[in-house]
Amino acid sequence: MRKIKEKYRKLFWVFLALVNLAVVGTVVSIHISGKDYSVTQKENARLIGLSYMTMNNAFYKIMSEEINARIEAEGDRMVMRDPALNAERQITQIEEMLSMGIDVLVVTPVDSEKIVDVLRKAKEQGVRIVVLDTGVADREVVDCTITSDNYGAGAMVGSYFLKQHKKARVVVMTHQVAQSGRDRVQGFLDTVEGQPGIEIVKTIECEGQTEIAMPGMQEAIAGGTDFDTVFCLNDLAAVGVIAALEEKDMLDTVDVYGVDGSPDAKALIHEGMMEATAVQFPSQIGGKAADAIYRLLDGDSVEKMTLVPVKLIDGENVEAFGTDRWQ
Repeated sequence: MRKIKEKYRKLFWVFLALVNLAVVGTVVSIHISGKDYSVTQKENARLIGLSYMTMNNAFYKIMSEEINARIEAEGDRMVMRDPALNAERQITQIEEMLSMGIDVLVVTPVDSEKIVDVLRKAKEQGVRIVVLDTGVADREVVDCTITSDNYGAGAMVGSYFLKQHKKARVVVMTHQVAQSGRDRVQGFLDTVEGQPGIEIVKTIECEGQTEIAMPGMQEAIAGGTDFDTVFCLNDLAAVGVIAALEEKDMLDTVDVYGVDGSPDAKALIHEGMMEATAVQFPSQIGGKAADAIYRLLDGDSVEKMTLVPVKLIDGENVEAFGTDRWQ
């Protein structure tokens, strides 16, 4: 299917070892942003609460940089919490932020349904709510939602996949409690299902995490699942899948697709270890979120729903996007 450079294979295993060390050493982060904003804070500064589903994903760090910079420039304050993919922890942390008197809540829900009640509580307290990256089950409780076109990302990858395959047995890596994960998978499935010769043979829940995707794929291989393609809801999952395939010398005969456009995925595409990914633009999402925060604080109207377009990256155009950075 493709020629993989042996030198990069060795580097990939070094990289994966570092990822695993980072996961083992991960401590749940519960902190007020470590930067000292006291010099620039204005009198009667507003307090913005930030809660992303996990900080074990550089996507959220890049997205938050735009927001943090705007808050600093405005002389306001922020408090950030990391629920580490735990829905109950995220709810508790948001309740703590509400007790602190936040004026705006910026949130990426761990679970699109479980979070609704605490968001209703926030709304009742007059807190403005900006949801990023993935939606909530009840959009009416939030002021605005800003995400990538997640359904379109899955459909885009599905269309590209169909151009490459007349026949395929596909494994799908999912994250069911996240609306963004469901949308990406649904976009892919709606595009490829029903096509002659295309069969979805297995679905694996991986929470979009490398350290869950890898053993999930290992188990599927050990169980005798017959497949030649894997669609991953994000690039973190794709890295875990690729590691499991490479371990069994299967990467030459299995094509892997993802969503995100992370530097790691772009490097894997460049080296022939991954087929394609739909690139997101976290800096754009963060910039639009920063604008929405201050429009809401100023009493202005904002768009209820904003979809940021995605683009496809494959071996033909990956160098144009750069393999060492997010977009």
